[in-house]
Amino acid sequence: MGWLSILPPLVAIIVVFWRKEVIVALLLAIFTSEILLTVAGDAPGYFAAIATIERIVSVFESPGNTRILIFSLLVGALLAYIRESGGVAALVESLLKRGYGTTKRSASLMTVFTGIFVFIESNLSVLTAGILSRGLFEKLGMSRARLAYLIDSTSAPICILILLNGWGAYVLGMLEQHEELPGTSVGILIGTIPLNFYALVTLAGVFYTAISTRVHGPMRAVEAQPQPTQDLPAEVPTNSKARYMLVPLMVMVFGMVGFMIGTGGGDITQGDGAKSVLYATTLACVVAYLMLLISRRNTHQQLVSMGFKGMGELLPLVTIVLLSLALGSSLRELGTGLFLAGLVGEFLPLVLIAPMLFLAGALISFTTGTSWGTFAILIPIAAPLIIALDLPAPLLLAAVLGGGVFGDHCSPISDTTAVSSLASGCDLLEHVRTQLPYALTAGGITLLLYLLAGFIML
Repeated sequence: MGWLSILPPLVAIIVVFWRKEVIVALLLAIFTSEILLTVAGDAPGYFAAIATIERIVSVFESPGNTRILIFSLLVGALLAYIRESGGVAALVESLLKRGYGTTKRSASLMTVFTGIFVFIESNLSVLTAGILSRGLFEKLGMSRARLAYLIDSTSAPICILILLNGWGAYVLGMLEQHEELPGTSVGILIGTIPLNFYALVTLAGVFYTAISTRVHGPMRAVEAQPQPTQDLPAEVPTNSKARYMLVPLMVMVFGMVGFMIGTGGGDITQGDGAKSVLYATTLACVVAYLMLLISRRNTHQQLVSMGFKGMGELLPLVTIVLLSLALGSSLRELGTGLFLAGLVGEFLPLVLIAPMLFLAGALISFTTGTSWGTFAILIPIAAPLIIALDLPAPLLLAAVLGGGVFGDHCSPISDTTAVSSLASGCDLLEHVRTQLPYALTAGGITLLLYLLAGFIML
């Protein structure tokens, strides 16, 4: 397909920023991709409309994709239970009485450290930190955009740095396919930690924002506006307790750990993240439901209605996740990622290889909306370069990993971006618009650092 393969993501991005309609943009992008695939297959162009529907339906053929979608719906039910129980408001009041989270700085740091503590899975990190902090941010007049930035820019960078999770296991599995790499796969992976400049710079920006409480760019304008009150009622119910929020959250976090160990056959790093986060969220919903039912505050019928109402509130975001997955599948068949990866080329000066791998990773993850898919495309390209040219493996691998996370942070069609918006209660496009200057700044600094590292290490 060549250059035509980047047309669908371009359509999505242009429509998103022009019309501010994410769902329409994704549908048009999928349709554009299917037109190209249909024409390439010598079928009439009008078959593309049917192919678009079938592409969306085919998302459910993957158990992993289906788990993500069900998990996203269940989050709506869980949020509804802990909100309607008054647990969020009770926890906020309890924290404030004990002197925790009384300032913007302490509330922000609490959010960041929660995201760091739950490093086992990126979606769980985002979800836990977002749910725990929504009420505090609302009480202190901080925007949901700030919360979305803090949790989104903490989760993936910390997961790709600590590596005792599905991210580490995934990358390790890919490295072990290249036995000629110098050193052990584990040693190479550990060596990427100090060289993953994007993750380190992004976390530095997160701590700067949390400690200074300053915001810049579009986020400053958002902060100046009156903030919505979604989670805190005018009065805390007299019979409400913080445990109605804390117990389901603890069940979700520790359930995730247990399920990761269980699905990994006793090895947490081999656990299935998609399965574990679904099982843990389901268990948390059941616990929240039972707590409210046993307390006799709500009947079974009321709780069922409450749960479906919560799911309904998240249907637009779940639809975005569905269409993002469908677009990613279509683009893989179109070869968009492989074409962009090919632009890196074999005849670059050695000092430019790491920066170009970083940029290629950013482009692929931005246009396809997936960091893991980017790793799958670029690691098999980086490995032969390392072997043939005797280049430092940790440096090039770190550039690939950082580029994948960078593009994912910027992309309006990323499912991770959608989950961050979901967890914080922030509009998706507002989250993308306000996080973009921070991500681009970190990306620019990272590019310079890889240039410098190239001169020093190559």
